[in-house]
Amino acid sequence: MSESGRDYIGFATLPDQVHRKSVKRGFEFTLMVVGESGLGKSTLINSLFLEDLYKNRKIPDVSERIHKTTTVEKKTMEIEERGVRVRLTIIDTPGFGDAVNCEDSWKVCTNYIEEQFRQYFTDESGLNRRNIQDNRVHCCLYFVPPWGHSLRQMDLEMLKRLHRKVNIVLVIAKADTLTASEVDKLKKNILNDIKEHDIQIYEFPECDSDEDEEFKQQDRELKASVPFAVVGSNTILEVAGRKIRGRQYPWGVVDVENPKHSDFIKLRTMIISTHMQDLKDVTEDVHYENFRAQCISQISQHARERGFSFSRKLKRDSAPYESDISDTDRLLFEKDEEIRRMQEILNQMQEKLKGTAQDRKHESIIDV
Repeated sequence: MSESGRDYIGFATLPDQVHRKSVKRGFEFTLMVVGESGLGKSTLINSLFLEDLYKNRKIPDVSERIHKTTTVEKKTMEIEERGVRVRLTIIDTPGFGDAVNCEDSWKVCTNYIEEQFRQYFTDESGLNRRNIQDNRVHCCLYFVPPWGHSLRQMDLEMLKRLHRKVNIVLVIAKADTLTASEVDKLKKNILNDIKEHDIQIYEFPECDSDEDEEFKQQDRELKASVPFAVVGSNTILEVAGRKIRGRQYPWGVVDVENPKHSDFIKLRTMIISTHMQDLKDVTEDVHYENFRAQCISQISQHARERGFSFSRKLKRDSAPYESDISDTDRLLFEKDEEIRRMQEILNQMQEKLKGTAQDRKHESIIDV
């Protein structure tokens, strides 16, 4: 074999193999949007993914909103770009913050996130694990209204209940209603609230040392933009012979994709281009793993308690099996009783063997 033949084995093609397999299988991503009505959530989602997901939406009137409860709306679509397919699921929460009493608004969101974890845990623990569908929520865009000085009490309560279950990305909605200094001040106040109340939002991973300087600069800009002050628009305008996605005002035009006007491009870059996989990894390795550990702990505790209950039931002087005992419990009782009988037989045999050995030893002494 030549020297060059010994130098090359072939495993350098593994990344290409993984890439081909991943592209063939496709990708899944689930995004939850939370915020009260009128903050432009639907417009922003349509702008992010260049789709119209809310064609047939009915806007409730004021009388309907008084007793409005938070619900969950799920929309799924397939997006393909350069041969790469993504099954995108948007979880909307219409009614959040719209009712007079918003105390229970957070329950619908947390219950949905936990239900997806529970379903994935059940599927993962089953016999057929080949085609498990991942519906876990990988990212939550939480919309903060621009007309406050910081986070409201309702926002804080919601974030406290969400931050250990999902990756939270904060978004200041309709940022074109604020001046540049007002945006900076609101961002600082929000970050101070987050720190003061010990709320964990999504943290960008550190760049690897071998990344190029352009990527490192982009990463620094993304981190400095949190929370993202965004403007969304579904309208295409023509300005100076160039078509843009923007909003027309009497004093001028807001270009949604202009970084001087909005953090929209940075938000889209972060969610789609640079950090989508990391959002999925953190969901898998941190949030889901915490849920899974809790489930296993509860199952173990339940098993111990049931085992203790079985032993107590076996010691009862009454009939060994009551009518309220399930078939599974009855089978466990029978196995437990069988093991106990076998243990008693083994103990009796050991005693007999000991007795026989002692008799033989005594006989040998007498013979001597």
